[in-house]
Amino acid sequence: MLLEKYLKVNKTNLRQFHIAAGIPETTVRNINKREMEKWTIAQFDAIASLVEKDRKTVINELEELRFHSQDQLNAQLEARYNLENRRYIGNKNKLLGWIKELIEVHTVGTSFFDVFAGTGVVAREMLDNYDHFIINDFLYSNQIIYEAFFGSGLYSAEKLNTIKDEFQSIKDRKIDDNYFEKNYGNRFFSKNDARIIGEIRTTIESIDNLTEHEHAILIASLLYSADKIANTVGHYDAYRKKVDIKDRFLFELILPMDVREKRIVIHREDSNVLASKVSADIAFIDPPYNSRQYSRFYHVLENLAKWDKPTLVGTARKPPAENISEYSKCSAPCIFDDLISNLNVKYIVVTYNNTYNPKSSSSKNKITHCEILETLNKVGKTEVFEKPFKCFNAGKTELKDHREFVFITEVEK
Repeated sequence: MLLEKYLKVNKTNLRQFHIAAGIPETTVRNINKREMEKWTIAQFDAIASLVEKDRKTVINELEELRFHSQDQLNAQLEARYNLENRRYIGNKNKLLGWIKELIEVHTVGTSFFDVFAGTGVVAREMLDNYDHFIINDFLYSNQIIYEAFFGSGLYSAEKLNTIKDEFQSIKDRKIDDNYFEKNYGNRFFSKNDARIIGEIRTTIESIDNLTEHEHAILIASLLYSADKIANTVGHYDAYRKKVDIKDRFLFELILPMDVREKRIVIHREDSNVLASKVSADIAFIDPPYNSRQYSRFYHVLENLAKWDKPTLVGTARKPPAENISEYSKCSAPCIFDDLISNLNVKYIVVTYNNTYNPKSSSSKNKITHCEILETLNKVGKTEVFEKPFKCFNAGKTELKDHREFVFITEVEK
């Protein structure tokens, strides 16, 4: 872990740091687990005092040590899943090349704000283009996935590979209760798979020598591994009932990205609240446009990520409603207008599709093409680009002449 490594290089250790700085041992251990970006100025000063160097030198040496340490640690990680290897409605995987080209041609800057990041694939696609990223989503599961893939903290490939092997050998429940099996077994997973998933999730919380990044990697890996074999059509609003659910679960690791030369800040906030708190050159906006609530569509993954075990109800075993998006209500045009007016950016990039005349009311857009254009034109000059595209559809709604649009606005200050 980074602090321990740095102190060892400087001929001292965690105990000496605890004594010299007067910081409780539990706090010292927590600092050692946390990413360097989460350390306080006072903690940096305490380290500097112990090793008899100035704060700037200490920070530079820590960054250099982290850079070279991760080269050694991540070389042998036995991973299967990349960021895009999950099912998610509205994902932009097949449109990334087109979107990236438009952004490259029509905007300039060094910082990128992914306002509704979803799967995070747009931020990943733009990773080589910018130095600073702000990645936001209001789902707990997405936040921990971002921390796993985009996190800059240290992790030990040897440790994670060993844990993976141990998790793959789990056959029954030892320390977990039957919450996950009881609620999701013979529904979204086989009884046996649900039992193993619950056991792994509880075991992760029982491992006391994990860094924050390792903890995020293990939970994200469990989310990806579970989603891979879930008995669904791509989301968790319902499960397939007339099927024989087989035992298919296998725990596999995700592969974090190398972001050591990037500054990435991850948020889980209401986008309209966050908009006025941050600034960037480019804001990318792909909000939910119809009545489908993502927190309800992915409630199983949310529950697995949070692991607070709420009481579940209904056939699909859903928890009490939370994180309900205003963009999925009739007030969406006003909420979108508020977001755009509060952004502190030079360019605004908005993606949109024309599903405003579907057979299913839940697929109908809450914001029209004209309303988006009207709002964007209030803050600058807007260009509109379009492309025919067959969208993801888990239901029976037929969407003819489906098109994707990208609006790019150069903000006039």
